[in-house]
Amino acid sequence: MQEANPTASTSIGDYLIQRLRDYGIADVFGIPGDYVLSFYGMLEQSELNVVGCTREDSAGFAADAYARLHGMGALCVTYCVGGLSVCNSIAGAFAEKSPVVVISGAPGLNERRNNPLLHHKVRDFHTQRQVFEKLCIDVAELNDPNTAFSEIDRVLDAAQRFKRPVYIELPRDMVHVVPTNSRKFQRIEAEVDQAGLAEAVRETVARLAAAQKPVIIAGVEIHRFGLQDLVLRLAESLQIPITATILGKSVVRETHPLYLGLYEGAMGRENVTQFVEESDCVLLLGTFMTDINLGIYTANLELRNCIYSTSEQLQVSHHYYHHVPLDAFLNELLAQQPTTTVREIPANLRRTLDEDFVVEPKRELSVSRMVKLINRRLRKDNIVIADIGDALFASTELLVHERADFLSPAYYTSMGFATPATLGACVAKPDQRVITLCGDGAFQMTGTELSTIIRQGFAPILIILDNHGYGTERFLHAGDWKYNEIHPWSYHQLPLIYGGGRGYLVETEGEFAEALAQAWEDTSCAQIIQAKISEGDASQTLLRLAERMGRQV
Repeated sequence: MQEANPTASTSIGDYLIQRLRDYGIADVFGIPGDYVLSFYGMLEQSELNVVGCTREDSAGFAADAYARLHGMGALCVTYCVGGLSVCNSIAGAFAEKSPVVVISGAPGLNERRNNPLLHHKVRDFHTQRQVFEKLCIDVAELNDPNTAFSEIDRVLDAAQRFKRPVYIELPRDMVHVVPTNSRKFQRIEAEVDQAGLAEAVRETVARLAAAQKPVIIAGVEIHRFGLQDLVLRLAESLQIPITATILGKSVVRETHPLYLGLYEGAMGRENVTQFVEESDCVLLLGTFMTDINLGIYTANLELRNCIYSTSEQLQVSHHYYHHVPLDAFLNELLAQQPTTTVREIPANLRRTLDEDFVVEPKRELSVSRMVKLINRRLRKDNIVIADIGDALFASTELLVHERADFLSPAYYTSMGFATPATLGACVAKPDQRVITLCGDGAFQMTGTELSTIIRQGFAPILIILDNHGYGTERFLHAGDWKYNEIHPWSYHQLPLIYGGGRGYLVETEGEFAEALAQAWEDTSCAQIIQAKISEGDASQTLLRLAERMGRQV
């Protein structure tokens, strides 16, 4: 990341654009509005690519996916009607540590005299900023030319350091202001307790040396902070088997010989769950201890056997160590060259393709068998995106070939993520083919972003799981509840409405196999497969989840 280098004629708007580019951001998502039109004009004239979306919350989801793949993302919206619309997607980015920069226009400072009732205003001129203070790791209102540059640097630094969203509010009469006495941002380095680090590593080394059945559970922070190589070095040097959480799926490549699959408590594969829970030394690295990650708290991990390290805390058994970040812990642990018992991985735990799978052309379509067909086509240049519901639970069985090619809001679990996230992924990595699984209920929330995907000329494969409603909820709360039903759409005909793409309607396994083959070969445009799922069908993961959660509904 380059250092800031403003000239004497650099305006606040120009400086903000320069700093976005310095942090590697090449694209900005959003929707314009009158309070941000002047800055939008600057964006259009800059080297940044502006991607106009159909909805602000979709722009947020797109920027979130872009950030997960690219390192940092950005969106630009107008005041309140735009900013408040994006709150849900930014809440998800905060919950799952995705560094998104939210830029919002605002009424000019000169317009605010005598507290007028300007359009878009809610309560007072600070309302939107106060809302985002709850959703972001840092916020800045650029209302003082002499501090504007420093404020921009401060919040962008926070996004990079903490991997969480930040908010910048830009009054429209400040966009072209050139500061005359700009202050410089002074970064304060995070404190590392060296004595605590040394003691924590000594205790970890001793526990590894005594362990007979060690295992690593890798979480999403390993990807967010770019620590995959350190974790692999540790695992490979000690030959420790690796599992991942559902949120951290693909944090290491799933074809790695040490990789076992996902650990999901009672939701997951029984043999993986048993292998992990029999372990006498569990290294939880960058893992969020969420209800979904832990199989709705069915995970049975003995605290005395756990070493839990994240960017925010370190706990070895019952001992807490403060100011010992994850990267420092991993680096020092590797430097001490620990040893442990080499644990044999049973053959039935190794992730392999189902080579014996045979298509049954007339068979009604089922989610689990669909996944097997998709699995046979996935390659290292694919990105998989799954929305919430059985799209996510079924995709846990997909075999992802490279790290960080799987995206899903598996902690915050906001429906409607997948279609706009597909746009964000296509923009972030246009040379990779995106494969998206989305339920029909989730698609009806944000599916209009398919229009932007087609407009931009991208060619993802979007598979819509059509079970006429909120299928997951049907399993969670048994009964013939009408609230789970949605109006049926002809999803495969959407290319006619949007003026681009290619659609397929499939109801049998043979039809799906043929449509998938055609879609895979056709990289000229977006491919939409409407997959009519058998009545009452669900993945095994969802059935296990429903059994657990159904007791609590």
